[in-house]
Amino acid sequence: MTRAVYEKELYRLQAALVELQEWVRAEGERLVVVFEGRDAAGKGGTIKRVTEHLNPRFARVVALPVPTERQRTQWYFQRYVEQLPAAGEIVLFDRSWYNRAGVERVMGFCTPQEHQRFLRQCPLFERMLVEDGMRLHKYWFSVSDAEQERRFRRRLEDPVRHWKISRMDMESFTRWEAYSRAKDEMFVHTDIPEAPWYVVESDDKRAARVNMIAHLLSVVPYRPIESPLPPLPPRPESTGYERPPRELQTHVPDHAATLTRHQQGGSAR
Repeated sequence: MTRAVYEKELYRLQAALVELQEWVRAEGERLVVVFEGRDAAGKGGTIKRVTEHLNPRFARVVALPVPTERQRTQWYFQRYVEQLPAAGEIVLFDRSWYNRAGVERVMGFCTPQEHQRFLRQCPLFERMLVEDGMRLHKYWFSVSDAEQERRFRRRLEDPVRHWKISRMDMESFTRWEAYSRAKDEMFVHTDIPEAPWYVVESDDKRAARVNMIAHLLSVVPYRPIESPLPPLPPRPESTGYERPPRELQTHVPDHAATLTRHQQGGSAR
């Protein structure tokens, strides 16, 4: 997908997402979007594009850390229930309760009994959410092994992406088939009519982003909400205010000007 086509369509879709959020707020809807998939499959980048122009007071991303010792003794779904939306809110899970069916299953962080209990309880849990009026949409981002490897290598080479690399990422790279089997088993049990899985092919990141957003907009029956914008009032006449002298304040150094002068000097040479 070319950048020009991508950016034009992304902006159109993001404008529609703003309309969707206004509808969620006006109607008191509760919208949950689950993002799952392999490491480096593009979930984070898609979430950024979804939320880029939304009101953060009513649309939030949930990316929970490793559970505490206390949380390990709770019902498995308990800490996720605390993050579910109230009326008028959108919650996007950057990984979710499906950790138990994926990383915990493959890495041995849960027992076989806990894993099987999850597969039994998860459809019941999600049916309860939907029955209570919550809108639940689940997306699985699928990436090929070759593309995943390319993205991992880019992260290792790019200093601003080093934080994206973890021991778990390296384990997922070496346990490709184990994760594949775990995902297949998870789909068998949790791809239910009330909350089906939607697979997003993500080797092309730009296409994956617009495909996912376009699909979400197509399955939520939102409508534009009329909310007239207030006119910009005329600025009142001055009452004599004068700004204090600039030298009385501490300003950040003009780093941008330094770069500009350096660039102009290089061009002159």
